[in-house]
Amino acid sequence: MTSLIEGRTGDWEVVIGLETHAQVIAKSKLFSGAATAFGAEPNAQVSPVDAAFPGMLPVINRHCVEQAVRTGLGLDAQINRESVFARKNYFYPDLPAGYQISQYELPVVGHGRITLDMPDGSIRDIGITRLHLEQDAGKSLHDQHPAQTYVDLNRAGIALMEIVSEPDLRSAEEAGIYVRKLRSILRYLGTCDGNMEEGSLRCDCNVSVRRPGDALGTRCEIKNLNSVRFVMQAIEYEARRQIELIEEGGTVEQQTRLFDSTRGVTRPMRSKEHADDYRYFPDPDLLPLVLDPAWVEQLRAGLPELPDAKKARFVAEYGLRAEDAGVLVAERATAEYFEKVARDRDAKAAANWVMGDLFGALNKKGLGIDQSPVAADQLGGLIDLMADGTISGRIAKDVFAEMIETGADAAAIVEKKSLRQLSDTGAIEAAVDAALAAHPAQVAQYAANPKVLGFLVGQVMKATQGKANPTLVNELLRKKLVG
Repeated sequence: MTSLIEGRTGDWEVVIGLETHAQVIAKSKLFSGAATAFGAEPNAQVSPVDAAFPGMLPVINRHCVEQAVRTGLGLDAQINRESVFARKNYFYPDLPAGYQISQYELPVVGHGRITLDMPDGSIRDIGITRLHLEQDAGKSLHDQHPAQTYVDLNRAGIALMEIVSEPDLRSAEEAGIYVRKLRSILRYLGTCDGNMEEGSLRCDCNVSVRRPGDALGTRCEIKNLNSVRFVMQAIEYEARRQIELIEEGGTVEQQTRLFDSTRGVTRPMRSKEHADDYRYFPDPDLLPLVLDPAWVEQLRAGLPELPDAKKARFVAEYGLRAEDAGVLVAERATAEYFEKVARDRDAKAAANWVMGDLFGALNKKGLGIDQSPVAADQLGGLIDLMADGTISGRIAKDVFAEMIETGADAAAIVEKKSLRQLSDTGAIEAAVDAALAAHPAQVAQYAANPKVLGFLVGQVMKATQGKANPTLVNELLRKKLVG
């Protein structure tokens, strides 16, 4: 699917590649035993290795390597039996050694792919160029003192997976779908928590524009975007900036830019570095990383069911629409919640309640599904009460609202408030007769206008405080109106 941008002089195509930095879920750093907990006091989680004290030697964290390999397997990527760590040289106050230990020519993971579910129902494969392991830098704090910059090295040495896409994305919307899908896969695998607001998932966007069919244009890189919305806004702005610049006779310079989320614009940061500017060379303190193929296969066998496979199963096993299945599998916690609700019940009813009433209530309260006041078995219990005729669908809405506020079981609420559905034919027939007697004009209209049935149903439900079985109400009304 090609998305073109209309410029003053014709159509343009935007070409996007993303470099996503995903913080590895691990209790210690990539080359030291220092802790990685979020929110610690500044410089409270720094080892001599992280601070680059003289003579300190890095030691690879096996768990971080395992997490990178599992991620590569989840991306259907080539796992390289041998990879090499290199020194990437640059100088910032929050990089004590003056270099970052990363991977360059020989990464741990090679080519892979991510399949995107597009809004029009089609799917699109986006290529993954590589995944490599590297250590994070520290953090410069510019807002702690009016004239000085402070440095916090808690992040220094934390393991990152840099996941580089091919330049296959063609719109800001596609980039947003890609980031969400990648985050979903990482969370399913348990290799990165994907919390962009905490900095554990960050994106650099490479953006260029060209006439359709032309060679690639000059790209600009927008650094450190920490939300899907900012990724999309930055790409949209940058593409239009480059188009306007070219159409006015200018040329795009290859550079690194920052996104000002307040103003919604990108601005220059520095001219774009090339690989030779970093003077990469193999780190002399680290041997090549060699993986045992049997160990890799053992990790492959232990992978969880990932979103694409789960979506296909939900469609086949539960008879869900592909669009609904896609929504339910987007987050692992949501998929697990749904399956608990749907077990031995009407799966479509379960899906409707989860995606409708539950999602709506959680969004209103700003809660995730793992914080839901209504547990999966409780929602299942509410659906059971509707299925066996204990309560009507309308009453179920009221019961659910109270469940959200109190956390009580549906059955307890129904008993406490005497909400059981009225299924006594005699009592309902009396209410039907009363409604027909009270509204002769509507009764007379029925033959010419069957829609008045809805009005009469409403009158019966009102008279029974919403407790009458609506199926019986409809049946009795039709019978008496026709007779």
